Amino acid sequence: MPKTPDPKDRFDDLPVDRGRVGAHRAENPRLRGGLVLLWSAVATVALIAIGIFGTLVATGRVVPFPAPSGSPAPVATAEPTIDTGYTVLVLNATGERGLANLVRDEILDAGWAGEAVLASEAGADDFELTTVYYPTAEDEGAARGVAQLVGATRLVLDDAYQPADDPDARQLAVVIGLDRAGAAGDSTPTP
Repeated sequence: MPKTPDPKDRFDDLPVDRGRVGAHRAENPRLRGGLVLLWSAVATVALIAIGIFGTLVATGRVVPFPAPSGSPAPVATAEPTIDTGYTVLVLNATGERGLANLVRDEILDAGWAGEAVLASEAGADDFELTTVYYPTAEDEGAARGVAQLVGATRLVLDDAYQPADDPDARQLAVVIGLDRAGAAGDSTPTP
């Protein structure tokens, strides 16, 4: 069967000299590869930094708010007294070995019995200020006396360092801070 020509419609009668007809899009400008690479590197570094900081905050290693600066000055409300009836726990919270024993010797020289003063290393090595902890308000005078004796710059009313097996024990705790580091003379810092 022979093919019959298609019927004519309006598209068959276009003038030849009209030029281009239809939608024409401009070419994409050339992307600058160096600029794209730079922005990618900046975004990658920023995301990694945010991830590390977020992880440190989530694990409790970094507090997002700065700690108050300066050393708090204790307000004297009780007269400092040397009361050897208290046991004293000395914890070295610096990286300097032997500092707890040095402070223990200072306390023993003031009249405490050897079994009444315990010295040990703390779980941290970045405690800022030497602090004396005392369990009740009635113990403040004895805590002030020990603070003067060892050169503590801070007193804290807190029973966190009281023996769990004897709630009636009279114990003061001295946590040695970085403000006392260097006082042990020939001691060597921990790695």
